[in-house]
Amino acid sequence: MSFSTPDTFRPVILDDVRGAQKMLSGVARVTALEGSRHLTGLVGAPVRLKCENLQRTGSFKLRGAYVRISCLRPEERAAGVVAASAGNHAQGVALASSLLGVRSTVFMPVGAPLPKVAATREYGADVRLQGQIIEETLDAAREYADRTGAVFIHPFDHPDIIAGQGTVGLEILEQCPEVRTIVVGVGGGGLAAGIAVAVKAIRPDVRVVGVQAAGAAAYPLSLAAGHPVSLVSPVTMADGIRVGRPGDVPFRIIEELVDEVRTVSEDELSSALLLCLERAKLVVEPAGAAPVAALLSDPRAFAGPVVAVLSGGNVDPLLLQRVLRHGMAAAGRYLSLRLRLTDRPGALAALLGSLSVLDANVLDVSHVRTDPRLGLTEVEVELQLETKGPEHCGAVASGLRDAGYTVTVIH
Repeated sequence: MSFSTPDTFRPVILDDVRGAQKMLSGVARVTALEGSRHLTGLVGAPVRLKCENLQRTGSFKLRGAYVRISCLRPEERAAGVVAASAGNHAQGVALASSLLGVRSTVFMPVGAPLPKVAATREYGADVRLQGQIIEETLDAAREYADRTGAVFIHPFDHPDIIAGQGTVGLEILEQCPEVRTIVVGVGGGGLAAGIAVAVKAIRPDVRVVGVQAAGAAAYPLSLAAGHPVSLVSPVTMADGIRVGRPGDVPFRIIEELVDEVRTVSEDELSSALLLCLERAKLVVEPAGAAPVAALLSDPRAFAGPVVAVLSGGNVDPLLLQRVLRHGMAAAGRYLSLRLRLTDRPGALAALLGSLSVLDANVLDVSHVRTDPRLGLTEVEVELQLETKGPEHCGAVASGLRDAGYTVTVIH
């Protein structure tokens, strides 16, 4: 069975997106557009956050999935649908199918986060765990479609999917008519393509900027080559945009309508996620934080008002814990020090007293007494500290030196 049917290659136009908006009325939420004082200060122009992390199922994916399944013929609906996903698309297809009374089967990788597996089942899908990596899971879903006649619902490479995602762009224009730049994360490209179709048809002067994780940046290579290029092994914590090859349909749209595709590092993604939590009070997954990461990395590059699309908030708690630690480290909130003390009672207490005065929180202390480089009465202490940021790190190290300690900062 081929998934590149003639229908797949029809163009997506503004009327398609407006039709999708009517289909989604009462189904998808018109998500909030929240201001960010902190980002506004950095950029030097108003910055607003389009909160698709607060959409039903926790991401924008419901929009495209619902439109795609709504457009199926009666005999296709009767055959059921099948999808493959590690998270957001799985939940979008599961809920859309339940709302439309269509049987859905969703293949997920064996190592998919348990909360995402549970949520997909609760939305009504028959979940099957198969494959160690998403490519193996996709193969299993396609084999199932061939064998059963179920319709394969691609996560981004179909005009109906793109039209559904484009409703985010219509909402942005309605909520912020004065917008000059829209920044959106890019994986396969469905969301960015849909937004570009809607926005450029109404406001061609608005810049649409795509953002990819540097370790999974297939679009810059593909745009330079003039056709989709596959990455051998994309690597990023942002699983929502960890896609090895652009979709054929969104690629053509992005090539024509998207003004720029930027990349961001893992450190920038972590810092952006931390900022969303601390400053905006929003839980956002790494892929959803990609537009904020782009603003943090080069804040003066974006003409305002700017709208950054927070595409999803489905982050596994264990990953969130690791990302927050990484983000705090990238933001200079941790400090590792090594110093020597006289090995006598009270020496460590005196050191900890100095750290208390300097307002540094001690996370971990370790001692070394057996190193041959140490004097007979010396002990080496290694400290892991939590600080308030890079300036505070410098103040802590300087304060300890002023107190008479020989301090080595561990990078």
